[in-house]
Amino acid sequence: MKKVFIAFMFLSLITGCSGGSYTDVSVDEAKELIDSGEVEVLDVRTPEEFAEGHIPGAKLVPLQVIDSMLSELDKNQKYLVVCRSGNRSTQASGILVENGFKNIYNMTGGMNEWKFEMEQ
Repeated sequence: MKKVFIAFMFLSLITGCSGGSYTDVSVDEAKELIDSGEVEVLDVRTPEEFAEGHIPGAKLVPLQVIDSMLSELDKNQKYLVVCRSGNRSTQASGILVENGFKNIYNMTGGMNEWKFEMEQ
């Protein structure tokens, strides 16, 4: 029994206690997720950046206020998180996971690398 307990504790340590993580995806993978209808896009840039051009249908959830907007989001929904370069979306993805969201995709490279349709 002692060996089982030790094995369980070791497994707990190496898997962590956060309960989840997000998945990094390329711009091309993000486009596939959007086209399949699998994800809702969360744009975590500023309102000014968003107004300059964003992925069609994206929801503006600025990183600066994401904590106060968590109650407006569905924890069971799959979200693709985007920003300008991938830094703020990484932070936002971490915040979402820490708050119990399980299906989070972080678009690496951000809108700087987005080469598909945009709306203003």
